[in-house]
Amino acid sequence: MRRAPWRRDRDPVQREQARAESREVLRLAVPAFLALVAEPLFLLADSAIIGHLGTTQLAGLGVASAILLTAVNVFVFLAYGTTATVARHLGAGSRARAVAAGMDGAWLAILLGAVTAVVVALAAEPICRAFGASPEAIGHAVTYLRVSAIGIPFMLVVLAVTGVLRGLQDTRTPLVASVLGFGLNIALNVWFVYGLHLGIAGAAWGTVIAQFLMATGLLTMLLREARRLDTPLRAHPGGVLRAARDGIPLLVRTLALRAILVLTMWTAAGLGDVPLAAHQIAATIWSFLVFALDAIAIAAQALTGKSLGAGDTVATRRATALMIRWGILSGVVAGLGLLLVMRWLPMLFTGDPQVQRVLASALLIVALTQPLSGYVFVIDGVLIGAGDTTWLAKAMVINLVTYAPLILGVHALGPWLLSSQPPVRGMQHAMLWLWLAFTGFMVIRALLLRLRVQTDQWMVTGAPR
Repeated sequence: MRRAPWRRDRDPVQREQARAESREVLRLAVPAFLALVAEPLFLLADSAIIGHLGTTQLAGLGVASAILLTAVNVFVFLAYGTTATVARHLGAGSRARAVAAGMDGAWLAILLGAVTAVVVALAAEPICRAFGASPEAIGHAVTYLRVSAIGIPFMLVVLAVTGVLRGLQDTRTPLVASVLGFGLNIALNVWFVYGLHLGIAGAAWGTVIAQFLMATGLLTMLLREARRLDTPLRAHPGGVLRAARDGIPLLVRTLALRAILVLTMWTAAGLGDVPLAAHQIAATIWSFLVFALDAIAIAAQALTGKSLGAGDTVATRRATALMIRWGILSGVVAGLGLLLVMRWLPMLFTGDPQVQRVLASALLIVALTQPLSGYVFVIDGVLIGAGDTTWLAKAMVINLVTYAPLILGVHALGPWLLSSQPPVRGMQHAMLWLWLAFTGFMVIRALLLRLRVQTDQWMVTGAPR
């Protein structure tokens, strides 16, 4: 039987080539991992700090963060699409065109961020009320969301410039910005919440300031590189429109994904403040692990875009197989790590014993499904790096359509699950079923991605796809 060209071989030259590829993945993935975990660490820090203010404050944070992350992450194409485009130009040998494409993405981020911030601030209260949480929790959610809306333009600029730097094969600069921003965020949040007694609003202000400084630092680095290459700094309408047009499939994909996450949060909110608070912590921990595992996916985006830009499909296949193995292994390690600390982790976020016990049910599912997550995120990163965004958009819409009956079923059964047993046990079972339904979404997503990556249709070569 003829060996596939990306399989390992015992030939010394191929072994050395495999080692070189592994080193390249590590060079990109390790700094990307450290930078990626900074964003969920912002929310982890907020959850830990706010959680000790009270259960309703934590429930309010759950609602507000779901809305805020949706408002920001629908524009994740500013990072993912830019990474693929910049990497392709770099692989084709044109660094100046790569940076020019990155500048167009940065201008688009500023425009989209300004509009989104105004919309979120003005519509904060009706959007929060739509989740159906208690009035007190909604009040905290509105407060947090209105302050956080100020930081949306800075968050989008961070996304766009980070995407440019990743496409240029630089994951170290975003790492420095993230570490400094996270450290400052923790210090400001503790000071504002407990020192100045600003409550949940203080945590929001700390994050806004940290995001502003991160955006300023990263944008300065991009402008310096643009000046070095004599790349125009002004907005180029054609380039900005092209960046927006190319981002439409990723926007559709992200909207479908955020709809899945919002549906899950809405279902948790319908179960009461205790399950909602527990789900907020579990979802934040899941997001932290997602970003940790996504480090290999970021390497996949950058390397796939570069190799396809250079016309090397064999190297693309070989790197894909390597990164899938690493993704699954990383998921196993992440899951085991969570299982080891699962007994003590809830106490870091809340002093409410009911929330702690309900949270344990969700964390068990989160831990056991990490290998599946590692597999999904790596293939997703490969296809984003290849620019296969139209297919990804269609696949995520299929995911939404198939997931909706599962999560709506949990929502319909929620009152029965809560009333059929003692209160805490009923909430534990409801949370367990909610996260099992979410696992169903991940299984369907994995199957669709596997079917796609086994074909050759996504491997289009050259600088423009």
